[in-house]
Amino acid sequence: MAEPHLLELENLSKYYGNIIALKGVSTYVNAGEVTCVLGDNGAGKSTLIKILAGAHQQSEGSIRLNGEEVRFDSPRDALGSGIATVYQDLAMVPLMSVWRNFFLGSEPTKALGPLKWIDKSKAKSIARDELLKMGIDIRDTEQPVGTLSGGERQSVAIARAGYFGAKVLILDEPTSALGVKQSGVVLKRIVEARNQGLAVIFITHNPRHAYPVGNRFLILNRGLSMGSFAKEEISIDDLTQLMAGGAELQALEHELEAAGAITHADMTTVTD
Repeated sequence: MAEPHLLELENLSKYYGNIIALKGVSTYVNAGEVTCVLGDNGAGKSTLIKILAGAHQQSEGSIRLNGEEVRFDSPRDALGSGIATVYQDLAMVPLMSVWRNFFLGSEPTKALGPLKWIDKSKAKSIARDELLKMGIDIRDTEQPVGTLSGGERQSVAIARAGYFGAKVLILDEPTSALGVKQSGVVLKRIVEARNQGLAVIFITHNPRHAYPVGNRFLILNRGLSMGSFAKEEISIDDLTQLMAGGAELQALEHELEAAGAITHADMTTVTD
């Protein structure tokens, strides 16, 4: 009998009254793999994140963790089950030091009788070592986290999640506000997290960021699944076409050509 997937979604749906936010979404992710969830604004990516993070509950369908069905009533439930979500805002305090942001209230402590205090040297050492594992060499963990680049701050958040026992790491558009170089830094961290045995769900609207690091691709369009594909089953061109909506692109092309705004060659350049 085949081993169950670490995290599996089956026919996941979410309704808000008569509004269908998500319908019939199925995919999975295993340890040491990256499943990329792609879609434009309004595709249902945020709804999926909220369900997996325990902020919302699905209306239909099931979530299985190591083959056992689970239902998260709160973000604490999801985190306690080993599912950590790194949101775009990163939940960091810019003026606070790197090591304090790494622990955020869960610092190691020393005790003498009834007295307890933060073990600063241990906390700094752990933060430095964990960041080194992610390829970030920070000599002074006292520096404010706001002085780091966007890619480095994402790396701190990823390292933090792994240290605190995450088995599944959900990354919410981690490269959306970054330039080419810093996006490359984050993509390297995703690969490193995968190589350390984490199951990663990478939420993005950029197929060219997803394809190099992904093992599986789930494409969403207006809350509906356009399919879940292994890397060997889909090319980056097909992935881009599916995500953008081939029929919609063709309709837009004909409309713009009819209006005299563009030529066919212009549209080919855009889609390439």
